[in-house]
Amino acid sequence: MKILAFAASNNKNSINRILANYVANLYPSANVETLDIHDYEMPIFSDEREQELGQPDLARQFFAKIGEADAIVVSFAEHNGTYTAAYKNLFDWTSRVNQKLFQNKPTLLLATSPGPGGAARVLAAAADSAPHFAADVRGSISVPDFHNNFDTETNQLTDVEIKQQLLAAVGRLGDNSPLR
Repeated sequence: MKILAFAASNNKNSINRILANYVANLYPSANVETLDIHDYEMPIFSDEREQELGQPDLARQFFAKIGEADAIVVSFAEHNGTYTAAYKNLFDWTSRVNQKLFQNKPTLLLATSPGPGGAARVLAAAADSAPHFAADVRGSISVPDFHNNFDTETNQLTDVEIKQQLLAAVGRLGDNSPLR
């Protein structure tokens, strides 16, 4: 199984990138590709820019990467209660390539933050909207207090309950039925 993992953040030191990569690698014998959305920066989307530029190659490349994957793991950073500008812009451009951006791929949605909220607001927004863009959402999990629940030296989640939730959700990525 090929899993595409990425953080919905263009921060090079993103804790969401660490989480997405960690979770994707929990799947037994998966071939994991971790993307950096920083590599897909484009002008700020608008109808006028789309008419002027057409569909940027980077948006088509990102769409193709999703198409090549068997499953997707994405972890959302939260900026002021919503998506990061970098992710929203990439999402807007790529959804113009094809509104079924997630291409019916089994998808695990995650979020984390340094604080107790765990980016739960953006995760709720993503979980609500992703099916409208053809994501087969198999789970959505928030990890609060990242630095207290994840040991970056050993690359291990230390909270046993959250780890159990993640393992169960990862198991559903290969399941042929969506989360009920």
